[in-house]
Amino acid sequence: MILNSVDRGTEKHIIETLEIEDTDLAEEIKKRMFTFDDIVTLDNRSIQRFLREVDNNQLALALKGANEEVQKVIFSNMSKRLAEMIREDMEFMGPVRLRDVGEAQQKIVNVIRRLEDAGEIVISRGGGDEIIV
Repeated sequence: MILNSVDRGTEKHIIETLEIEDTDLAEEIKKRMFTFDDIVTLDNRSIQRFLREVDNNQLALALKGANEEVQKVIFSNMSKRLAEMIREDMEFMGPVRLRDVGEAQQKIVNVIRRLEDAGEIVISRGGGDEIIV
């Protein structure tokens, strides 16, 4: 997506302008810009930071539909005890609706975007020349 390659200021300006014209489209674009699967691109500190903000039941539901790579990255950024507890929750919850999984994943993405807006985490958008030290 083109917006993923622009800096945060330009992205924000484009979205704000679009919100005036078509709020539904602007919201849909925001949802698509950073997906749950993109969590694997975050650094460990950022993952640990957003995990502190997320409800464990919500996380278990979101991970139920996540790919193995996302699960591995998230579980490796928490204590063994907590990881085991969430795995058990996932197992005991049985079959879940895809829509519920998607909603849980979107709530977590919203937390990540809020933390990015607050400057607490950095989402790499492939700008290439952005250096983080």
